[in-house]
Amino acid sequence: MGRTYFVEEAIGQYLSDLSTKLKPYVTGLLIGQCSPQRDYVIQAVRTPPKEEQKEDNISPSKLASIDEEWITTHASQVSRMLPGGLLVLGVFIIATPELSKDCQNALRKLIFSVEKSLTKRRVWKPAEEEVSERAALQICSATRKVVCRTYDVQDPKSSPKPADWKYQSALSASWLALNCTVNVNIHIPLLATSLNHDLEKNTKNGLNRWSKQIEDSVFLINGQIKDDDTELLEGQKKLRGNTQSSTQFSDVKVLTQLSQGSSHRSTATVQVCSGSINLKGAVKCRAYVHNNKPKVKEAIQALKRDIINTLSDRCEILFEDLIINEGPHKKSFEREYYVLPQRLFVPVAGSSVMLSDYKFGDEATGEIQERFVEMLDQSVQAEDIHIAEEINTVDICPVTDNMDDTQQQQLTKATLLLKLQQNMGVVIAAAVAVFASIFSFNYFSD
Repeated sequence: MGRTYFVEEAIGQYLSDLSTKLKPYVTGLLIGQCSPQRDYVIQAVRTPPKEEQKEDNISPSKLASIDEEWITTHASQVSRMLPGGLLVLGVFIIATPELSKDCQNALRKLIFSVEKSLTKRRVWKPAEEEVSERAALQICSATRKVVCRTYDVQDPKSSPKPADWKYQSALSASWLALNCTVNVNIHIPLLATSLNHDLEKNTKNGLNRWSKQIEDSVFLINGQIKDDDTELLEGQKKLRGNTQSSTQFSDVKVLTQLSQGSSHRSTATVQVCSGSINLKGAVKCRAYVHNNKPKVKEAIQALKRDIINTLSDRCEILFEDLIINEGPHKKSFEREYYVLPQRLFVPVAGSSVMLSDYKFGDEATGEIQERFVEMLDQSVQAEDIHIAEEINTVDICPVTDNMDDTQQQQLTKATLLLKLQQNMGVVIAAAVAVFASIFSFNYFSD
């Protein structure tokens, strides 16, 4: 049996409006939440037109002209604006009857391209029981006929499966929200022996190690440790028959393990470093889960991913900003401090869910409003933009390329000394073993 998608009723009107305005076709993303039993679509977003299309008012006439790279870039940008629990779970095409026969092939290509792009950016690993099916929605602009199919993105040879598409009013009006503040103090060394001191790559490697700490952390929900398979709302009154937007908030504390258990052995590694990256601050994290008997593990997993994503996304945005303003080959020879973009939240009409974005200190409110219109096709009032946190910083002590000969000799000497120290233990152990064998031989000979 295929999957069932429960869809916010307002999306039907949005798609209908697109079908009358844009011909011969329009593409876009479906945003929502997956769960083991059913999936929820709370927003549809059209692909923003390119600059030349805006200026010339030209729409491509054939599906073969679809720009995959443009759509996958849009999906990556949109995924940054989604709090925990929400993801890009499908792609849609609205097309004229003449193009309908080519739609499924185009949708299939887009689904796998989008998923590949999003997977490349992730710092966390998907769970074994993760829902891997994504929606391909085709709508005829003339007849308004809706055809929904799914593809398993873990299987490149996946065949389309039929899926149900059901509209529902006030779908996300009373979803559950989990909030937490995580204090971050991550030290990422820059190895002196590395030939290519790529700050972005080193940061991602450091965040990979930190993400494992988050995955292994203990989460207290409203001061309690709850079993993974219990219902999140167990012991709480569920809001019923409520069509107005209202959110049930849960306060979450994240307890990070200071050290591994006695069953894990750890070894100290000595590395020669000539620079470091330090991420410091307190980040506000938020995740949303549906209100259809959600399990604790669903909620915690959504919050874990938001914690990891929000820091990873900010670092990505910072490095993109540095490339734009300072150039890709800019080398720094002294310590520098950068401010990570601050997180903000914006409400969604008719929903308890709030979408997210990031702003630098010098960004005007108008720029944020423009970004929401371009990326999410959503108008935002200035008073609805809620800045969630204080300033967080990045302290970068990059490697210098202008070392003199003395510094280089010292570095080489330190590296050789390091290798000698690392091998010294093996030499001593071998010597002790030889001495012990000689001693035991002489002892038993006597």
